[in-house]
Amino acid sequence: MKRKLKNEELNRLEVSEFKNAQKTPIIIILDNIRSLNNIGSVFRTSDAFLIEKIYLCGITAQPPHNDIRKTALGSTETVNWEYADNTLDVIRKLKAERVKICSIEQAENATMLNNFKPQPNQKYAFVFGNEVKGVAQNVVDASDIVIEIPQYGTKHSLNISVSCGVVIWDVFSKMQK
Repeated sequence: MKRKLKNEELNRLEVSEFKNAQKTPIIIILDNIRSLNNIGSVFRTSDAFLIEKIYLCGITAQPPHNDIRKTALGSTETVNWEYADNTLDVIRKLKAERVKICSIEQAENATMLNNFKPQPNQKYAFVFGNEVKGVAQNVVDASDIVIEIPQYGTKHSLNISVSCGVVIWDVFSKMQK
């Protein structure tokens, strides 16, 4: 028999412990995300994997907001975040700090996620784009690498919160090795 664990048995961090914990060297950049539920889901996933920071850019809504809070389940209080009007300004700032910028997009000469190998002692920022238009072309142009999630069915895209979960888990697990 496999008994489900109770919440109190999961040994989750307290908010203060989360704030002081060593973070995964990953930054998330949301480029003009319109769905508040997607934003909340990205916060929740970022909390689960100790992501360093989220940048909310352009039309991307900011906490506090009821629809973000509904899916974030408190993670807007744990994950460090900042709003920026212009995604390219964030990219320029992060590049000056030697952060590698990776757009998650379908593009010519993209690196498939399964072939992406994060380098030791390198911090990465992953850019996720608008639900309809994807990552803006000027942001793709400014990126160090474009990473594509392989897909094999009839649809040509994943929901942004699903894409974020897939990428964070994949890169997190590769960084642990």
